[in-house]
Amino acid sequence: MENNLVELTVKNNVGMVTLNQPNKGNAINLQMAKELMNIALECSESENIRAVVITGQGSAFSVGGDLKSFSEQGEEISSHLKHVTTHLHQAVSIFTRMEKPFIGAVNGAAAGAGMGLVLACDLGYASEKAKFVMAYNRVGLTPDGSGSYFLPRVVGMKRALELMYTNKQLSAVEAKEWGIINDTHSDESLLEEVVHLAEKLANGPINAYGQTKKLFYHSLQETLESQMQLESLSLAERATSKEGKEGISAFLEKREAAFHKK
Repeated sequence: MENNLVELTVKNNVGMVTLNQPNKGNAINLQMAKELMNIALECSESENIRAVVITGQGSAFSVGGDLKSFSEQGEEISSHLKHVTTHLHQAVSIFTRMEKPFIGAVNGAAAGAGMGLVLACDLGYASEKAKFVMAYNRVGLTPDGSGSYFLPRVVGMKRALELMYTNKQLSAVEAKEWGIINDTHSDESLLEEVVHLAEKLANGPINAYGQTKKLFYHSLQETLESQMQLESLSLAERATSKEGKEGISAFLEKREAAFHKK
């Protein structure tokens, strides 16, 4: 798929999504939001893609919304932002809900909606030089791109509000300590390490990953008993699935499970 501001390449069943506006810090404008949504659909629907990595071209992951393009809309800025967020939010929803691992490779600054994209990833890994900041309140705005949903769930309410009110910037090490990312890597090894992980997951039980994601998200609104009921139903269903049968057989036969036969 050819795009201008977002690129998608596929290799070894891994979809590599690259935000491609490095001269503007991969700032998100209407065109990028539209392209990101279209690529999210492609990643979700393609049988050849079994894991997805998102990263940025250049020195930044994404500095967030393209404020210059927004301000150029004049009195139409409100309507324009609704168009931008409609496409951006649909992209985030698709990436989050798809039954495939969604992994962030944060190569540089992640601010505003860029940080929201990181928070929406199932797993996140960052360059040691990466920086994280919400930035919205600095310019009198409020979060978009799932930031207000994921941030308090990931770091807790008080820390989330601290990041919003003070525009506190976190280093990659601090972001790991706060649970925003899983680990850090050197600039040189970041993509290699993340792609290696993605390829490993792409050969795993994709449907089980997807069902696990659903269970975890459901747990945020369920009681203990209702969640355990969902666990029971899901486990029973998975045990009779192709993946479940292969996994159990492989365990009993003391061999590696072949969840993805090429």
